[in-house]
Amino acid sequence: DGSKDGTWAQIEALAEADPHVVGVQLLRNHGHQLAATAGLHIANGERVMLIDADLQDPPELLGAMMRAMDEGADVVYGQRARREGETWFKLATAAAFYRLLGRLTDVNIPRDTGDFRLMSRRVVDLFLLMPERQRFIRGMVSWIGGHQVALPYERHARFAGASKYPLSKMIRFATDAITSFSTVPLRIAVWVGLATASLSMLLLLYALYQWSQDVVVAGWASIICAIAFFGGLQMLILGVFGEYLGRLVQEAKGRPLFMVKAIRAGKRRHEVPGHFSRMEPTLRDGVVAA
Repeated sequence: DGSKDGTWAQIEALAEADPHVVGVQLLRNHGHQLAATAGLHIANGERVMLIDADLQDPPELLGAMMRAMDEGADVVYGQRARREGETWFKLATAAAFYRLLGRLTDVNIPRDTGDFRLMSRRVVDLFLLMPERQRFIRGMVSWIGGHQVALPYERHARFAGASKYPLSKMIRFATDAITSFSTVPLRIAVWVGLATASLSMLLLLYALYQWSQDVVVAGWASIICAIAFFGGLQMLILGVFGEYLGRLVQEAKGRPLFMVKAIRAGKRRHEVPGHFSRMEPTLRDGVVAA
């Protein structure tokens, strides 16, 4: 994903040593969700496992996932029964986010899950048909439906390195998730607007009544407070609308979701031209066919 450390060199070494390993290098950093989407575009297996590289999600669960898929599951997702090595703030905010998301959306997005999952070819192909840029993979896979099975597990502490998801990115990720799967914030904005408009009318009637009784309130403090309150509320509502409008603008541009610089398969390194997302390449026996 456009990493500036030694990750790509290690991936190339692995690909050269093992013909089963295929590495995809993006032209720049696109973020976790789009990088995972690039990997899913390349993967051509009948079953595809999506897993992070920090070993918090145990790869040895693949056997149990495969058995569940043999029994008819379309998706087998890891569900965290316990999370080690994370702060109380991260645990509390994650729990609050999933419960809020569950109330705001019509899609049944399982709680305490990440992107760690095994998917059938049919589900992956359906996922790749979704062109949106603000991606929330676990929600998009849940939206597809089919027979989806949970596999509870204990998530271990990070093996090495540090999280690349600070608070600002977590907030942005949560915003993408909510706005991608729910229009409830827009409805809330409408109801809040109606409530404040009604309150304003009541205040106006009260002011007229006081004026008719020759009761004049001295001072500007109350007026300024009212103006500031309603002005701030209007800006808040406009901000909610702006979030959705901004996403519509990004979708309307139709830019490629990601740009690939090179693909390494075995001892061969393939340079990829632009508009990779429209090429729909497949990798078979270490050869790229566009």
